[in-house]
This record gives sequence, C-alpha cells and structure tokens, in this order.
Amino acid sequence: MTQEQKYSVETKYPEFEVRRYEACVLADVTNDANFQSAGNSAFGSLFGYISGGNQPNTKIAMTSPVLQEPTSKIPMTSPVLQEPSGGSTIVSFVMPAGSTLDSMPTPTNSGVKLRAIPEELVAVSKFSGRWTEQNYLKQLAALEKQIEAHGMIPNGNPRFARFDPPWTPTFMRRNEIQIPVSMPAK
Repeated sequence: MTQEQKYSVETKYPEFEVRRYEACVLADVTNDANFQSAGNSAFGSLFGYISGGNQPNTKIAMTSPVLQEPTSKIPMTSPVLQEPSGGSTIVSFVMPAGSTLDSMPTPTNSGVKLRAIPEELVAVSKFSGRWTEQNYLKQLAALEKQIEAHGMIPNGNPRFARFDPPWTPTFMRRNEIQIPVSMPAK
C-alpha cells in the first residue's frame, strides 16, 4: 500500500477540514503544459527520479498524493475562470515521511528539483471525479468561500492533490483541494 503524506486533523467543518501537515520534501517538475496535461507531462520525470534516476541510483518509495499547483499565487479575490490561465505548473511527488533535503539522493534529470516544505496548516476539501480544470476550479471556489466564511487567511498556492492511478474509475477517485492557511486570532 502506498504511504500517504503525514498529517493530523486540527478542526473539522461540514464542508472541509484543517490539517497540520508534517514538514516534508517534494520532488518537483515545472512545466508549461495546460492543466489536464501538466500531470502527465511531469509524471515520467518524477517517476524516473524515484525509480533510480538519481545519484546514487536509489529507489524511493512512492508516496501519495501527487500534487499540482500554479507557480504564481492566485489571490483569494480573483474571479474563477473556466479557461486556462496560462503560466507554469509545478507537479510534485511527496517524498517518504522523515525525508530531508540532505537525506535525498540528487536527481540526475535537471528538470527534477527538490524542495523542503515546513510544517503547515492546510484547509482541505475532498471530492471524487475526473481530473479536469473545470472540476478543480469549481472545488477551489467552494473551498475559498468556506475559508473566507470561517475567517481564515490563505497563505500559499492552492494545490490539486490526486491519490489514485489513472485507471481508477472516476467515481472512485480521491481528489483534494489543499490551501495553506492561517487561523484567525481567538
């Protein structure tokens, strides 16, 4: 069974939950492909890295989810458009729990970069269905509305998290929208 990124649930709301994710390392590939193609375009390079495309040719366990995020911050007040916005996308594999930049093998593919993410609070909403930009934007708008309604402040790029392989029937797919947040002062 594939290991998942480590977190604890801080608060549950009817439409979403706030999680505290442990610090982690991501292997990233940045590309200019459209929303639907970005994951497929980056997958081969990322899979190559965890399959031994690194120095010293070490295999790394697959961890879920696969993350996809824009390279530029999307402000909370922007309108949600049902069309590609252009720009680059970062597609990431989460490295196994306990990984640090110093403990990870060096990628041999210059397109794969490693990035350390500190512990963070993240608002998360779950949904099933197809991996389309329209689904992503619809779910993102709903989560942004809930974050605002609960007085939270987004403090990072939204992420689209995919947990299942592409052959999983769409109605069984586990997907998430994740937005790093700060909680309101009490």
